[in-house]
Amino acid sequence: MKMKAMQKSAVQNHDTKRVVNFNPGPAKLPESVMRQAQAEFLNYDGLGISVMEMSHRSTEFMNIMSETKNTLIRLLNIPDNYKIMFLQGGATGQFSALPLNLIRRSPNSSADYIVTGTWSAKAVKEAEKYGNINVVHPKLKKYSRIPDETEWNLDPEAAYVYYCDNETANGVEFPFVPETGNVPLIADMSSNILSRPFDITKFGAIIAGAQKNIGCAGVTLVIIREDLIGYSMKECPVVLDYKTQIGMNSLYNTPPSYSIYLMGLVLDWIQQNGGVMGMAKKCVQKSQLIYTTIAESDGFYSCLVESGARSRMNVTFRIGGPGGDEALEKEFVEEAKKANMLGIKGHRSVGGIRVSLYNAVTVEEVQSLVRLMESFRQARQ
Repeated sequence: MKMKAMQKSAVQNHDTKRVVNFNPGPAKLPESVMRQAQAEFLNYDGLGISVMEMSHRSTEFMNIMSETKNTLIRLLNIPDNYKIMFLQGGATGQFSALPLNLIRRSPNSSADYIVTGTWSAKAVKEAEKYGNINVVHPKLKKYSRIPDETEWNLDPEAAYVYYCDNETANGVEFPFVPETGNVPLIADMSSNILSRPFDITKFGAIIAGAQKNIGCAGVTLVIIREDLIGYSMKECPVVLDYKTQIGMNSLYNTPPSYSIYLMGLVLDWIQQNGGVMGMAKKCVQKSQLIYTTIAESDGFYSCLVESGARSRMNVTFRIGGPGGDEALEKEFVEEAKKANMLGIKGHRSVGGIRVSLYNAVTVEEVQSLVRLMESFRQARQ
């Protein structure tokens, strides 16, 4: 009886409490998407079942897959010579899949990596299991900048060049697309895909976990140029083999069907709200609200990332000086919770504050955080 009462209370109150969600991932989803998913949860398109219960080989799910893929093609202007996969394992799974599928393209089984933060460092550690990995620049003492291209030592015989376009933990984002000549460029865009326009023909492949900008956790997007397919190592597990997955339309095994459905809803929402350019304009507006507040705080707030590499997606800063005052930062996190704002504590490896501003976060929500930052500073300076 107690459990039933709790369930009834949850149903009655489900609309009464929504917080401002700055979580770094899984992250906020557009409210209209959530409501549509809620409305269709028990009965999708009049079929009497949920997408969560649907056969992944049914005509109805095939249509969901096709529509999701076609919307993505329109949003990113993806040419016909690129293939799209909806996989599992997150970007972390792709840290293994990339070398397993591509490193044999090099006569020396080598690949180049640019390391600008926590995630690209993890990608290197994984790739070293499968080949000769070259970090193309001197090791950074701290992840607060993008190494200048004059510092890079690229191998013209490398199988590919890998980089993470936006480092969520450190708040570092590339302001440019690296130039790698004839060597395919591979980007991890898990945290900033569809937040600004880019020319996909400059890339050999793009990987992206969905749970930050384009959906919920469970599905990983891989876009790859077709001439890069078919080089997998014999040790490559079949579920990670690009040729197999493309040949089976991402259906070699049961796909993350509900996550793909939800991605389709988010992509529709992006299309209806100005497309990639619409997202880009708001991303700049949101991030500049916080960076301006930091700059005008007389040192009370400080961003340790160099100005040319500051992320639009994950704004990181310290409170009480460049080294940070942990007591003040803890107090700020608690004040934000009282104001119904969640997810701003910095990554455990970095500390400080991190505010994630993915596409679903609104300008008004960021303005509310800025007001809190200003009042918090005025009360303590």
